[in-house]
Amino acid sequence: MNKIFSYLICLFTIGVIILSANAEFFKDVVFVLAGPDRLVPIYRVQTDEKKIAISFDAAWGADKTERLLEILKKYNVKTTFFLVKMWMDKYPDMTKLIAQEGHEIGNHSATHPRMGSLSKQQIIEEIKSTHDKIKELTGQDCKLFRPPFGDYSNTLIETAEELGYYVIQWDVDSLDWKDLSASAIYSRVVNQVKPGSIVLFHNNGKNTPEAVDIILKELTGRGYQIVPVSELLLKGDYYVDKNTGEMRRK
Repeated sequence: MNKIFSYLICLFTIGVIILSANAEFFKDVVFVLAGPDRLVPIYRVQTDEKKIAISFDAAWGADKTERLLEILKKYNVKTTFFLVKMWMDKYPDMTKLIAQEGHEIGNHSATHPRMGSLSKQQIIEEIKSTHDKIKELTGQDCKLFRPPFGDYSNTLIETAEELGYYVIQWDVDSLDWKDLSASAIYSRVVNQVKPGSIVLFHNNGKNTPEAVDIILKELTGRGYQIVPVSELLLKGDYYVDKNTGEMRRK
């Protein structure tokens, strides 16, 4: 019996190592292996309302961004753009335009590193330098941080919270960065989204504008209200479920 138990523990350990080594592959999986001391970001929000948030990460390129802004205006939808500092350095006017169009700006780091492997001081530098750039260009006091690659650690979450930030992931990944067709992106999103979802897009995906257009038409037709991430978050006392990443009321 002891041998069988040891064998099972060994298999479990190997499985955890494989999952860790392939974090990029599994990055759209909401469920996490979380011990009692493990902190997790916010993947989605508990709500009875038909309300969701869609978000765009921007680290490279801006060719599709203006078209995206036109589509969002067409549906009168406000969203959250998570911007990397080096992207804002390259596209300051586009950064300003996103904010002028009424969209929320989120912090996506300064240099797009894997945040889970950084020291506390390195994390502070990544977040604060980007925070200052957002403030300089848009006037917004950013409170949302999305770690590049979805990579995080307890140190990241604790440090971000000390700086007044919520750490935000997603529960619906469009995979638009893989250059999927607009119809494939549409199917992924509309089949997975539910009240409280946070949807991940990228500002410069090849077919993202076309996909967002038909997705917004479908979701607004279903009666969904689409809001910036901060508007979706719960106010007051909350906790984040360690198994699902859902932000819940206490």
